[in-house]
Amino acid sequence: MVQIATLPLMLKQLRLSSIARHWQALLGQAERNGWDSAQYLAALCEQELADRHSRRIARYRKESHLPVGKTLASFDFAQVPGLTRGQIESLARSSDWTRQARNVLLFGASGVGKTHLAAAIGHALTEQGVRVRYFATTALVQHLQLARQQLRLEDALHKLDKFPVLLLDDFGYVKKNEQETQVLFELIAHRYETASLIITSNQPFAEWDRIFPDQMMTVAAVDRLVHHATIIEVSSDSYRRKEALGQLVAETPATPAPAATTTPPSSSTRSGEDRPDPASSG
Repeated sequence: MVQIATLPLMLKQLRLSSIARHWQALLGQAERNGWDSAQYLAALCEQELADRHSRRIARYRKESHLPVGKTLASFDFAQVPGLTRGQIESLARSSDWTRQARNVLLFGASGVGKTHLAAAIGHALTEQGVRVRYFATTALVQHLQLARQQLRLEDALHKLDKFPVLLLDDFGYVKKNEQETQVLFELIAHRYETASLIITSNQPFAEWDRIFPDQMMTVAAVDRLVHHATIIEVSSDSYRRKEALGQLVAETPATPAPAATTTPPSSSTRSGEDRPDPASSG
């Protein structure tokens, strides 16, 4: 005979936490709606799956280390008129390109919104159940360089494989020395045609010889990145600068009008002459 009293314990052992929380409420709903046992079981399974999905997305969001608040909803496309909004939204809306191990490369001067756009795409992907990991490129390179010194670079690269998408921010700030750029190249080569990279850079490809120590490595890195890639040029005045100036204008109080003088003009001053013009004061 089935002992209902042991049901919570069995559900805990089976790690069916959502069913454990909701089975009684759903049982009452089933009785009111005349569900049969199969309908009741289906409702329990749907609840379990929905809750597991929510917990998984919350976990992906936390482990991504993406900048908080940098979403498409908070990006002012009007400030970057040359940007194709539909292209960005397409990358954010569909994760198909990540399954094809394609890359997204965003180029532009500092402050034009590259990081915001890249992070917004990353946030949208995590909501679709895609694991994304954000890195400042210099920090990741230092981590990989340390792993190499400890003879565990291969392990470090394989640990990153659990993320179908890596976001490397400020790619152009990597120091040009053989140790750092070698591990960066190995990362690019390791993920070539197996996983996706989102890269932001303030330096065009023509300047990448400042990153890699020799031309052959530069060409090889660029070739692997662009083979399956969407390249986006973000051309605008500094987004941060315009935002700061807009805030400055909003916060600057209006210059108060000069107080009217109550002292009569001296007898040596002729009427209408040598008086300060109120319109030109301040």
